[in-house]
Amino acid sequence: MASPFLPPIVLAFAATDPTGGAGVQADLLTLSSMGCHALSVVTAITVQDTAGVENLQAVDSDWVADQARLVLEDMQVAAFKIGLIGSIENVAVIAEVVSDYPDVPLIFDPVLSSGRGEELATEDMISAMRELLIPQTTLITPNSLEARRLALDDSNENDDPDLGECALRLLNLGCEYVLVTGAHENTAQVVNTLYDQQGVVRTDSWQRLPGIFHGSGCTLASAVAATIANGLGVPEAVRDAQEFTWQTLKFAYRTGMGQLIPDRLFWAREEEPGDAQDN
Repeated sequence: MASPFLPPIVLAFAATDPTGGAGVQADLLTLSSMGCHALSVVTAITVQDTAGVENLQAVDSDWVADQARLVLEDMQVAAFKIGLIGSIENVAVIAEVVSDYPDVPLIFDPVLSSGRGEELATEDMISAMRELLIPQTTLITPNSLEARRLALDDSNENDDPDLGECALRLLNLGCEYVLVTGAHENTAQVVNTLYDQQGVVRTDSWQRLPGIFHGSGCTLASAVAATIANGLGVPEAVRDAQEFTWQTLKFAYRTGMGQLIPDRLFWAREEEPGDAQDN
C-alpha cells in the first residue's frame, strides 16, 4: 500500500558529473536533501574530475525530449530546474517541452563554463538561450561572469554594463527574477542580489569561505527549485536556498586533488549551523 504522503516533484535538466560534485548528481542530492522527489533528464555526458572538464558529449535532442515527455506524461511536477544544456538543439527542445507547462516555475542556472574556465556553451547557444529559454524563466541564477556574458551587447564593442544593468537586460528578455551571485567579485563578503522589474528585491551578504567549490551553482539553483516546489515565493525561496547552499560549502569536503565538494547532507552530520547577514 502506497503512503498517502507525496513530496513535491522537481524535474532537472542537466549533464552528468562522474565526481558527484556538480551536474545532475548535485541536483538530485540537493533536491532530495530538501524534501523533494527528483526527476532527471540527462542533456550531456561529461568526462571530468574535481579539477575540471576534459570532454563533453551532448545527448541527442530527440532523446532529451523523449526523456522529459515520458516522465511529464506520468507525473505532475512542481518546478523545473535547467543546468548545463549541451547543444543548441537541446536548448530548442527543452524550450519546447517547458512551454507546454507555463504554470510550472522554471529555475535556470545558465552554465556557460566550468569552474576551471572550459567553455561549455557557444555564442549560438547563448543567443538561443536569450531567445527561447530566458523568456520562459521564473528565476535565472547567473554568477557575475555569466550575467555579463548573457547581457553583453555584441554589436557594441565598448559595452561594459554593471551588474544591475545586466540584470535589467535579462529581465527585459522576459524572465521574472534575476539572482546575480557574487563569488567571482573582488569583495570581502559574497554579495548575492535578487532583481525584478522594479529593481533590487533583496541583497544577501555571506561570509567568504576559503577554497574553491565544485557544484555550488548547481546546488543553489536546485535549492531554489526545491524551496519553490515546497510552496515559498521567490524572494523567500532565494533566501532559504542561499542559507542551505552556504551550509553545504561550510561543510564541504575534499574527495580528490581539485575542488571541494559541497556537503548537501550537512544537516545529517549534527554540526552547528553558521550565520549569515541580511542587508
